[in-house]
Amino acid sequence: MTDARVPGDKSISHRFLILAALAEGDSRLSGVPASLDVASTISCLRALGVTVDEREAGVIRVARESDWRPPLTPLDCGNSGTTARLLIGLLAGLGVGAELGGDESLMSRPMDRVVYPLQAMGARINYADRLDRLPVRLEGRASGDLRALRYRPRVSSAQVRGALLLAALTGRQDVEILDRLRPRDHTERILRSMGAPVVSEAIGSGERVHFPGASWSGGLAPLDATVPGDISSAAFMVAAALLTGTELAVRSVGLNPTRTAFLRVVQEMGVKTEVRESGFEAGEPVGDLMVSPSQLTAFVLDGDLVPQLIDEIPVLAVLASRAEGISEIRGAGELRVKESDRLALLSANFRALGVRCEELPDGLLVHGSSVPLRGVVRTGGDHRIAMAFGALGAAPGCEIEVDDRDCVNVSFPGFWDTIGQFVAVEEAP
Repeated sequence: MTDARVPGDKSISHRFLILAALAEGDSRLSGVPASLDVASTISCLRALGVTVDEREAGVIRVARESDWRPPLTPLDCGNSGTTARLLIGLLAGLGVGAELGGDESLMSRPMDRVVYPLQAMGARINYADRLDRLPVRLEGRASGDLRALRYRPRVSSAQVRGALLLAALTGRQDVEILDRLRPRDHTERILRSMGAPVVSEAIGSGERVHFPGASWSGGLAPLDATVPGDISSAAFMVAAALLTGTELAVRSVGLNPTRTAFLRVVQEMGVKTEVRESGFEAGEPVGDLMVSPSQLTAFVLDGDLVPQLIDEIPVLAVLASRAEGISEIRGAGELRVKESDRLALLSANFRALGVRCEELPDGLLVHGSSVPLRGVVRTGGDHRIAMAFGALGAAPGCEIEVDDRDCVNVSFPGFWDTIGQFVAVEEAP
């Protein structure tokens, strides 16, 4: 059996860092990954007056030793949509004036999903250039003058939920969020572990989340936690193991039930998986994941599960290309506004490699085959496209080159060394 470890969870790391900055006292965080996205959050927090430093090997101290301060220059969120959307919510509640921007990819991604409800709460947020796109400018104002909000998001999104909870927390106001589908719940879990009275209630396939910010006078306890391994990164290792017939154990990985829908799909494909929980970190379950390879069969994925595995769809599509039968992915239109149009890139790259694939408005039909695949993958600078096809390159007889290996550093520095346990993937000249 091959043992593997993956970097700390990116989604959890963003939230650990931001919520630690709001805590009453110093927080100590271990296992924070050295990814570019997380570095963007750290850089922005420092620009706002938060102390983020490494006092001992592998342990980061987060503390706010003075008031939040308006940044002297625009906050650069890099490629990180989570950084941008969560900070917009944070600053809206604090009443701190700032401008937020990012790289070319991030500047093309929609922001109305957080800006509109925050404006409904009374935040003064304006687009500096194009509607619904970064850069955005938040006007400084007195903290605590937001209005309560009861909101039904058009898109079930952990980033939207996180932004609204941060605004309510720092603006001392009530918020109620009614999601049609259940997204990731990291923000709520971490807040509860720090002492905040966040209530979550299942409603059919969706969820109601309520935070009584106007009546809660408490503060957040500091964090002393280790970031679990990123299960979205582990998905690429699982794929490589399945494609090469390798038994795999991923150690100390996050097992949040709103993040393990990927495992339900691979189980539908005929794969045997085993999960062994070993404990919790700030409300987040952690443990080991074991996978035993088997013959892969096609799957059907509809919209209900998509919010919980949106990052894993590229690697599921790759597995579908080597499965028996035709796999169907629907309800995934959100992939068109990620770091790239992932549906278009997946379809185009499949066809270039010789995989029969039909692109749908909100998904894909992928025809499985055992024919050896050869060719060059165009990533569009998208880390998850690069890693998905990197995993596919592990399949016997496949010779796949990736045009931009460095883009994986957004989320998984060291990916190519880790995937090398299964096969070496070459970079296109």
